[in-house]
Amino acid sequence: MNELETVEAILGVTFRNKDILRQALVHRSYLNEHPDFRLGHNERLEFLGDAVLELVVTEFLFLNYDNPEGELTNWRAALVNADTLTDICAALGVEPYLYLSRGEAKDSQSKARRYILANAFEALIGAIYLDQGWEPSKVFITKFVLVKLPGILHHQLYLDPKSRFQEAAQEKHGVTPTYKVMSEEGPDHAKTFQVGVCLGKDMVAIGTGMSKHEAQVVAATKALQEMGW
Repeated sequence: MNELETVEAILGVTFRNKDILRQALVHRSYLNEHPDFRLGHNERLEFLGDAVLELVVTEFLFLNYDNPEGELTNWRAALVNADTLTDICAALGVEPYLYLSRGEAKDSQSKARRYILANAFEALIGAIYLDQGWEPSKVFITKFVLVKLPGILHHQLYLDPKSRFQEAAQEKHGVTPTYKVMSEEGPDHAKTFQVGVCLGKDMVAIGTGMSKHEAQVVAATKALQEMGW
């Protein structure tokens, strides 16, 4: 079994045009080192896949739930955001078959790699749609994406971490979390903020980010883990 056949087995899809599948796996950085590679990168397929994914998810939510538009929008966002798609792509085991530059291939733990995985997953959806059509795309998205919805609803993952931590803190302890800037470092155009989140006088967790809001979100995420919420 060659590499593309392995990817087809992972996806549960046999492509008519193997080049469409191959192109979905090509990151832009690979072409910088292989300018003679006969296919382009996967960003156009990603563009297509993003639209297909959003429509399939939107149709499913519309047909199966009578909730207000705002709630459905939040649920959809939780299903199609980069973190969710990254985790799905990583769990599928597609990562070893991506075409990456040597530098990107080594940088496996970075935030950039997470975006590469999320974008590759959308590109694969685009490739399935282009090669197979609407129904096989729906089957794929239902199998790997929509299956995540019950967990998202149960754990309220459609709420941002700050909202989730605040709701849990108020429910369990009757306290509203407060955030305190611990430090600011770096020049104005590239500051790093360290923010702590407190329940009453107790510091629960500290987060770091390029803005106060980003640091607060990181702190809230860590606090949810720390408190087991």
